[in-house]
Amino acid sequence: MKNKAYIDLSHTIENGLITYKGLPAPIICDYLSREESRKHYEKGTEFQIGKIEMVSNTGTYVDVPFHRYPDGKDLSETTIDKMAGLEGVIVHVDENNKEIDEELFYDLDIEGKAVLIHTGWDKHWNTDQYFENHPYLTEKAAKYLASKQVALVGIDSVNIDDTSRKVRPVHTILLGQEILIVEHLCNLNELLSKDFLFHAVSPKIKGFGTFPVRAFAEILN
Repeated sequence: MKNKAYIDLSHTIENGLITYKGLPAPIICDYLSREESRKHYEKGTEFQIGKIEMVSNTGTYVDVPFHRYPDGKDLSETTIDKMAGLEGVIVHVDENNKEIDEELFYDLDIEGKAVLIHTGWDKHWNTDQYFENHPYLTEKAAKYLASKQVALVGIDSVNIDDTSRKVRPVHTILLGQEILIVEHLCNLNELLSKDFLFHAVSPKIKGFGTFPVRAFAEILN
């Protein structure tokens, strides 16, 4: 049986990481250290139990309808088939094209698929430049993707919307149609010219509309 090939599309979450300016970084530490655990077990047996304090918009994460709409489906109500085993389409954008319009998606077979937008912006991850003048989708692009009934839209940028403005039309349109969004992807360049299935599954949490995922591609060819 041939071994399956996977490409990790997620950033590493670590103590002090800033994912989005203005939101706090995660605090990662021991709840029970190995040293402390030795007091509870026989000699030679030890465990570590970690503790993390963070906002849900940390690292590479998925947005589901509840993130935008109070009556939208939250993470516990979002079914696995919305997040896993999705046929993927990679769309390359020139790094100088900050405003991604609908023309980019014309003539593509995208219905029911995970559309992943490769901008190369992940090269700025964990730097100040990552937050400034980043690529984003236009409202027209979001409307076009929604009209084509895509399953999910992902991007390797800080936000799928233009964060220089207070409005968020892309989130509003896509999540309003129950089209999931995955932001802060990475390594999308490794998917160019490949057939793949996309996976980005979150924990099943009630009352949350966003949470980190281990996003990855399962290579088919």
